[in-house]
Amino acid sequence: MKKQLLVFILLFSFSFSTYTIYAQKFQNMAPVPPMGWNSWNRFGCNVNEKMLKETADMLVETGMRDAGYTYLVIDDCWHGERDSLGFIREHPDLFPSGMKALAEYIHARGLKFGIYSSAGFKTCAGRPASRGREYQDAMVYASWDVDYLKYDWCGTEGLSAYGAYMTMRDALYQAGRPVVFSLCEWGNSKPWLWGAQMGHLWRTTGDICAIFDGFEDHGTYKNLGVLQILDLQDTLRTYAGPDGWNDPDMLQVGNGMTVGEDRAHFTMWCMLSAPLMAGNDLRSMSPETIEILMNREAIAIDRDPLGIQGFPFKKEGDLHTWLKPLSEGRWAVCFLNRGRQDISLSIDWKQFTVKDELSGQQLDTRKNVYSVRDIWAKEDLGTTGKKDLNTLLPGHDVFCVVLTPVNAL
Repeated sequence: MKKQLLVFILLFSFSFSTYTIYAQKFQNMAPVPPMGWNSWNRFGCNVNEKMLKETADMLVETGMRDAGYTYLVIDDCWHGERDSLGFIREHPDLFPSGMKALAEYIHARGLKFGIYSSAGFKTCAGRPASRGREYQDAMVYASWDVDYLKYDWCGTEGLSAYGAYMTMRDALYQAGRPVVFSLCEWGNSKPWLWGAQMGHLWRTTGDICAIFDGFEDHGTYKNLGVLQILDLQDTLRTYAGPDGWNDPDMLQVGNGMTVGEDRAHFTMWCMLSAPLMAGNDLRSMSPETIEILMNREAIAIDRDPLGIQGFPFKKEGDLHTWLKPLSEGRWAVCFLNRGRQDISLSIDWKQFTVKDELSGQQLDTRKNVYSVRDIWAKEDLGTTGKKDLNTLLPGHDVFCVVLTPVNAL
C-alpha cells in the first residue's frame, strides 16, 4: 500500500510540475507592440498563396519590413479539412505548395509568419476552428513554423473566454515553438484584466471598419469607426505595457478613408501604443498611404520602450488633446480634430503641466523648455519657451508633435 501511495505521489508531482511548465505564455515576445500585415480588412476570404507571396515581397520592397512591419498574418479562410486523425490542413487549391513552403518563403525574406483560428467549433467564416483540437492545431502550427496566432471568438457558445484562451496558450507552449498569441475576444469578457496571463495582445472592441466617425450596421452586429473605437480606450491604459498590449484592432489605412482620416487613425493608434497591423493591398498603395504607414517618427511614438499608453489631456468640443509619456523625458502631444470643420489652433505651451500617475513622468512647460518637433511635417518648430504656436488643423485630422527637454528655466 505504501509503495502504491508513493507511486501515486510521484505521478501526481510529475503531472503537476508538467502542467506548471506548460501553464504560461512565451515570455518577452512583444516588448514593444507587434507590427505587420493581416489579410482580413482588405481581402476577407479571398486569400491564396500567390497574393500572400506578393505581399511578402512588397513588405520588403517598400521598406515596410525595415520600418518594423515584420509579421505577415493570414486571417480566416485558409483552412481545408481535417485529416482522418483530426489534424487541420490548408486548403489544397488555395495553397498548393502547402503552408510549410509558404512559411519558408516568408522567412526567407526576413519576415515572420502568422495564422488564424478561433476558439469555437467554426471560425467566423465557417471554417474548421480549434475547439477540442487545441493541442493538435498547436502541433500543426509548430510544424509549419508559425510565429504568430490570431485566435478569434466565433462559435464559442458556452465557453469561458479565460479558460478557452488558457487552453490554447498551454497548447502553444507545449508545442514548443515560440509564438506571439493574439487574443481576439472583442472585449466582451474584459480581457485587459487577464489577457497578459494568456497572450501578448488582446482585442478591446469589436471589428473596425474603414469609417472615421460612424459604423457599419450588419444587422446582428456593427463594425465600429475609428473614433468609436478610440473612445473605448480611455480607461484601459493601466493594463497595457511590454509583452501585453491593448489591441484596438487592425489598421484601415489605405482602405477608403481620406488622407487626413488615415493620418489621424494611424497617429492615434501610435498614441495608444497599439499593435500596428496594416490591412491594405500593399501592391497598389498610393504615395500618401506609403507615407503614413512608413512615418518612422510616428512609429517611434508607438514603440517607445517605456510602453506607456497615451491618454486624453483635454477635451474641448471637437478638439481633443492627447498626451503620451516617452523615454528620456520626452512627450508626444497630439491635437485631434474630431469634427469636419477646420479649427484655428492656438497652443499656449505654458498650459501643459501634468504628472502622469501611471508612469510617474511629469510634463512641466513652466519650469522646463522643450524643443518642438512636428512629426508629419518633419520639421522643428522652435521651443516651448518662446511664443505660442498657431496653426490650422483640418477636419478629421491631427497635429502631432514630440516635446524633448532642452534645459530648465
